[in-house]
Amino acid sequence: MNNSAAERVVAYIGLGSNLANPVEQIQAARTAISQIAGVSELAFSSLYQSSPMGPQDQPDYVNAVISIETELPPIDLLRCLQGIENAQGRVRKAERWGARTLDLDVLIYGDQLIKLPDLIVPHTGLAERAFVLYPLYEIAPQLTVPGKGHIADLLKQCPMNELKRLD
Repeated sequence: MNNSAAERVVAYIGLGSNLANPVEQIQAARTAISQIAGVSELAFSSLYQSSPMGPQDQPDYVNAVISIETELPPIDLLRCLQGIENAQGRVRKAERWGARTLDLDVLIYGDQLIKLPDLIVPHTGLAERAFVLYPLYEIAPQLTVPGKGHIADLLKQCPMNELKRLD
């Protein structure tokens, strides 16, 4: 898992927000991600609105996926993303799937399968979450998700339900 400075990897990051003007939170996060040293944006999906996972007494989420090329090792990328979350007011609580200003997840990192205490890639639940699969498919329709299969096949098993593309 040690990247040389010359090795660049394509990674996909999920973005989500349901507090403090979610669209602005996502746009600010996109800008911040593109400003990380050793990161270049390749593609950015449309924004999607989805019902919250877990407790339903919270606002709907706005979600997107960004594709980047990076020379950062995966754990360093995660730490940079957590720094962006913190800078945008993310408060980490014991409650899982609660409301938040910003959630940034490393979804895919090249073709790697990663299992570390702080990072599992591909992201847990990626294959069952419409708010991840639809924006991911939009920007990478030929993608094969490591250990999971082709994105188009995963999409067939995951109905869009209440997910709405925002224009």
